[in-house]
Amino acid sequence: MIIAVNTRFLLKDRLEGIGRFSYEVLKRIVINHPEHQFYFIFDRPYSEEFIFAKNVTPVVIFPPARHAFLFIWWFELSIPRVLKRIKPDLFLSPDGYLSLRTSVPSCQVIHDLNFEHFPEYIPFMARKHYLHYFPKYARKAKHIITVSEYTKKDITNLYKIPAEKITVAYNGISGFFSPCNADEITQTQKEYTGGNPFFLFVGSLHPRKNIGNLMTAFDAFRKKTNASVKLLIAGQAYWWNKDMEKTYQNMQFREDVIFTGRIDNPTLRKLYGSALALTYVSLFEGFGLPIAEAMQCHTPVICSNTTSMPEVGGDAALYADPLSADSICDAMLKVYHEPGLRKQMVEKGIKQVEKFNWDHTEESVWKCIQLGAESTV
Repeated sequence: MIIAVNTRFLLKDRLEGIGRFSYEVLKRIVINHPEHQFYFIFDRPYSEEFIFAKNVTPVVIFPPARHAFLFIWWFELSIPRVLKRIKPDLFLSPDGYLSLRTSVPSCQVIHDLNFEHFPEYIPFMARKHYLHYFPKYARKAKHIITVSEYTKKDITNLYKIPAEKITVAYNGISGFFSPCNADEITQTQKEYTGGNPFFLFVGSLHPRKNIGNLMTAFDAFRKKTNASVKLLIAGQAYWWNKDMEKTYQNMQFREDVIFTGRIDNPTLRKLYGSALALTYVSLFEGFGLPIAEAMQCHTPVICSNTTSMPEVGGDAALYADPLSADSICDAMLKVYHEPGLRKQMVEKGIKQVEKFNWDHTEESVWKCIQLGAESTV
C-alpha cells in the first residue's frame, strides 16, 4: 500500500498530545511494515528524526496550517493536490482533520470533542471551523480511531456515527517515564520547592483544565493543615485569563504556588516521581495522559470523576468533583493524611497502566488502516 499521512504535529522538541501520539504510533507502523510506502506530509520544514525508515518520503506543502483560514487552504487545496500526485491507497490524519475535496479513502484520529462541550474556550474562528467541519470529517472517514470509550460514545451520540465505524486505541506511556529513587526525589524537591513536598499539576494553563478551582482547593488545604506543602503547576500559560488571575491574587497561600512554565520530558519524569500526588481535576478530557504517566512513575493520582478520566484512572485514582473546590480539597487532605492510601494507590496504579502500551496502540491503528483501505476494494 501507499499511505499518505498528515504529520503537521511532528514538531521538533514540541511533541505534545497529538504530536506524541503521532510520533509513537507512526514510528512503530513504519518500522513494522517496511513493505509499504509512507508519505509524511508536513506544513513546514521537518526534522530528520521523524523520517523513521527508508520507506518514508517526506513532503512539505504550503502554507503552515495553524489558523482557521489556513486550515481550509491546507486541507482543501494543498492536500488534494499532493494526494492526486502521490495516488495513495489511504490518507491517515492523526489530528482529526481530513480533506473533503479528495476521493482518497481516509482514516482520522479524533482525540476528543472538547470544542462541542466547551466552545467558549476556543477562539472564535477556530471554534467555527471545528463545529462546521468535524461532523463532516467524521461522516467522510472510512474509519475513525479514538483514544477512549468515552470519546467513542461522544462521537456516536453527537455525530450519529455507527459504533462499528469507530475503534478505541488507548494512548500509551512513553518509556522514559519511570519511578524516581530517593536521591532524585530529594534533589527535585530541593530544586523546585525548597525541600518541601508538593502536589503537581501538568498541562496547559487553560480554563478547561480547571486551574482556578485547583488553586482554591489548595488554599483551603493549606488553611486546614498549615502543612509546608506546595502546589507545582507545570505548563505554559497560553490561556491564563482574568478569572484565573483573580483567583490567584485572592489566595492566602499564593506564594506557595509555583509555576515552572514548559518543561522537558526528563524534568517532567522527576516532577511526577517526586510529587505527593498528581492533581488533575480537568473539566473535560478525551483521555488524560498525565494520569497514566504519573501512575507509571509510581505517583498517586487525584483526578476528576467526569468524561474519560475514570476510564483511565480505574480503581487506582482518587476522584473529585471538578466543579467543587471542597471536593478537590477533601481528596488532597485524604492523600496527605493517609500514607497507607498513597501506597495502595501506587500499587493499583502499577497494574492499571499495563492497559496503556504504544505497541498495542500501533496494532489497533494499523488494523484501522487496513479496514479503511480494504473498504474501497
